[in-house]
Amino acid sequence: MSTVGERTSPWGRFLLYLLLLSVASGMLFPFAWLLRSSLCDERSVIQPMQSVADLIPPTMHPENYIEVFQAIPFFRYLLNTVIITGCVVAGTIISSSLCAHAFSFFRVSHGQLLFYGVLATMMLPAVVTLIPVFILFRELGWIDTLKPLTIPAFFGNAFAIFLFRQFFRGLPRDLIEASRIDGATSMDIHWRVVMPLSRPVIVTVAIFSFMNSWNDFMGPLIFLNSQENWTLQVGLQSFQGQVVNQWNLLMAATVLVLAPVLAVFFSLQRYFIRGIALTGIKG
Repeated sequence: MSTVGERTSPWGRFLLYLLLLSVASGMLFPFAWLLRSSLCDERSVIQPMQSVADLIPPTMHPENYIEVFQAIPFFRYLLNTVIITGCVVAGTIISSSLCAHAFSFFRVSHGQLLFYGVLATMMLPAVVTLIPVFILFRELGWIDTLKPLTIPAFFGNAFAIFLFRQFFRGLPRDLIEASRIDGATSMDIHWRVVMPLSRPVIVTVAIFSFMNSWNDFMGPLIFLNSQENWTLQVGLQSFQGQVVNQWNLLMAATVLVLAPVLAVFFSLQRYFIRGIALTGIKG
């Protein structure tokens, strides 16, 4: 059976690749401009670009990155963000996979209805529950601590539960039944059989959780008051107020915040795409 690529003429493939390259270039241009601006001096950032060659700064200023570390407690913000993101990723994987295991392999009364109820929570905007959640955390004494940004992750995430459930339903049922016959408990089956086979969806959930937590601005802004507890996103916002006209320093700080996200995504891209593809095998 011939593929689409084999049925397409060389000129057709050329035009297709040209179109894809044009779209990719348009999407990558803001990142190229961001990197270029982070290495410029203060005056060169605001100068209009005349050609693509202007993406290369007239003079390189790598010291911009050093000035960022001197202007704000970047490492403190980074530590807070890493702690929050690590807890969110771990909590989401552990709690959501356990919930999905129950929905996939247990026969629960009205289990399908419960699963639809979990999915329905994704349709509720976070802004709607923001005030009740803030009041709850205030009564618990969690305001200005990292608890509101970490502990809720250990109670499941609707989208992650959906991804895990869809993937688990594609696993061989005979393998699960054989483990039960051998005397394995449900927890043994989950951690020793199901999870080792679920690396693609684990990586997919980890990437989504990482990106959402790392880029979260509203949560830290509302729940964190002390500067020592700020995350990178809140620190970047405050840094913008400090360097009103020094756009080169602001761009350098943005590159530093963005770099871990790009590194994680591209290093795990293969598993991410596979995980997304396999979650739709069975409904």
